[in-house]
Amino acid sequence: MRIGLVTEGGYPYVGGDAGLWCERLVRGLGQHEFDLYALSRSRRQEDEGWVPLPRHVSRVRTAPLWAAEDDGVRLGRRARRRFAECYGELAAVLGAASGPGPGDLGFPERRDGEADRFAGALYGLAELARDTGGLAGALRSETAVRALEHACRAPGASRAAREARVPDLLTVAARLEHSLRPLSLDWYDDDGLGAADLCHSAGGGTAALPGLLARHFCGVPVLVTEYGVPLRSHYLTSAADGTAPAARALLAAFHGRLVTEVYRQAALLTHGNAHTRRWQERCGADPARLRTVHPGMDATAFAEAGEGAETGGGAPPQAAAEDTLVWVGRIEPAKDLVSLLHAFAEVRWAQPRARLRIVCTAPPGGPEAAAYLGHCKALAAQLFPDEAEGPHTVGENPVSFEEVGGPEAPTLADAYAPGAVIVLSSVVEGFPAGLVEAMFSGCVTVSTDVGAVVEVVGGTGLVVPPRNPRALAEACVALLRDPERRARLGAAARARALELFTVEQNIAAFHGIYLEIVARCPVRRVVLDDSGEPLPFAAPAESRLPGRWTGPAPTAATGAGAATAAPSPGRHGGPAWAVAAASRTQHPAPAPEAAR
Repeated sequence: MRIGLVTEGGYPYVGGDAGLWCERLVRGLGQHEFDLYALSRSRRQEDEGWVPLPRHVSRVRTAPLWAAEDDGVRLGRRARRRFAECYGELAAVLGAASGPGPGDLGFPERRDGEADRFAGALYGLAELARDTGGLAGALRSETAVRALEHACRAPGASRAAREARVPDLLTVAARLEHSLRPLSLDWYDDDGLGAADLCHSAGGGTAALPGLLARHFCGVPVLVTEYGVPLRSHYLTSAADGTAPAARALLAAFHGRLVTEVYRQAALLTHGNAHTRRWQERCGADPARLRTVHPGMDATAFAEAGEGAETGGGAPPQAAAEDTLVWVGRIEPAKDLVSLLHAFAEVRWAQPRARLRIVCTAPPGGPEAAAYLGHCKALAAQLFPDEAEGPHTVGENPVSFEEVGGPEAPTLADAYAPGAVIVLSSVVEGFPAGLVEAMFSGCVTVSTDVGAVVEVVGGTGLVVPPRNPRALAEACVALLRDPERRARLGAAARARALELFTVEQNIAAFHGIYLEIVARCPVRRVVLDDSGEPLPFAAPAESRLPGRWTGPAPTAATGAGAATAAPSPGRHGGPAWAVAAASRTQHPAPAPEAAR
């Protein structure tokens, strides 16, 4: 089948976010044909180029979200009137629904009428953009600002909307123009997403807008995958960037309404954990159309350590360190290394020979992270001063700060290998990839109960409340004192990770979902003959199947045997189904192109 994969700021760009799982998905499903539709986030991202693409990627079309380009379209009087009506309706819905958070957006059944109004206004703008060639100028016009102002001053407007002032309205208009830029793209025809059997949006929010329009204009079913929560990210970002409360409320209403429409129209929705699923259900997603597909991770790098842990041999020599705790990750305040250091102080009272290795997977991401690392090192020096006597020599600290790639941990697998217990102390966590890596390595884990930790660990590790050093210390000591339990839980953790979190299971799950959607929601395309009349059965389902039979029908002249009855010839001299199939299989895929 032909898949239209839509990404925002990710694959196929070298510096894209979450591009790795998209690349693995595309390369793992070589039996399908992929068209990539990429929304870029910056000029630097475009300048860095693309990753190498496999041969079954037919083409790549890109569009920038970071530049407000002038498309040169000037609307006529009738088009301006249509724009004012549609944009005014959109603004009226936002003014009536705006609120400071998701609890005030009215996702449940009380607001079904408002959801329909929003959808009608959105698709009205999309149809106008298609008819006129773009709305870049109109979305930044005075008409848009006046429509927002009218909606905020109208009877029935929410309190937050009534408090909006002109600077707030200008901010909202600019942000809406940025979010609605996909409306003006030329992707929604038979030469674009309309040619796909399925549109897969690798993200929600604005990234899913092209999929909505492909469904609206061409009837292409949409699959939406969310490994994060775009709506939650919007709330957190707008609250931290100094946006005024009134503008923040109006923008929250827009993104909430857009998410609701995406969830209403998607054939299926996938999520990586129960936390994301709860957000999807809260925003109106039908539970019957939700599927859990855990992120796929490569277990190859951790195979040697994991197999050694299972068999009792084959692991590196340092794996025998019975009293070593290991923390691996990016050092930042959300990881709460302060609580970990205080917990380790209590571990040392119970296990005097215990050591803690803090392994950083990447350099600090900014001044705040660098300052936090310095604070943690100072705290470690304060909690564990050099001892003149005891199990450690003078000048040795039981806490070490290391980096992946250094002499102590040349690779990520080497970072986990020496650990008797792998510790995660975070107060905020999405999908804990570090825990999965530890489980691949056959290590037992002690983690805080945040994000998807419980869902990932299951019953193969110990989970304690966050910001509770004593509970963290007690769990670590219990495992350090019981090597048989550590071995048992480590083997169970590795088996669970290999069953649920590998690249192979991720690819297999999406392959099954693709087939399910296409079987339930096939695209109805009308093929015309030379006279312009519909041509029935011109592109049946079997035309998508590769095989030697897709060529011209065998005849007696080719040695196939005259006794074999051939199907009725089509108007091109062969069976209709054979001609349709040959047109898709005998021509090489064109080289990837960048078109805007």
